[in-house]
Amino acid sequence: MSSDSDEIDQARRRVAEAPVTDIVANHAIGLWELAAIHLQNDPPDLAAATLAIDSVALLVDGLGERLGHHEATLRDALGNIRMAYVSVAGRPGDAPRSAG
Repeated sequence: MSSDSDEIDQARRRVAEAPVTDIVANHAIGLWELAAIHLQNDPPDLAAATLAIDSVALLVDGLGERLGHHEATLRDALGNIRMAYVSVAGRPGDAPRSAG
């Protein structure tokens, strides 16, 4: 049991030592990947993709330059996933699935 506690303590220390901007950027990319997965479904789940894309936008637009050196990359990623959404949503025969 002690080794589990030690491992958890070590993991917490690693997280505490990591720059917060890196962790937030990592989460934003995870949301971007979630959107991409839902856009690639057959049929695409546009409602789920929209929620994930809007979540990335809230982080990027809301935090802006506070994201440090990640801001430009995340803005580019957001623009790219938005373009992918428009492309997928505009395909004939791809009716949006409802969320939930």
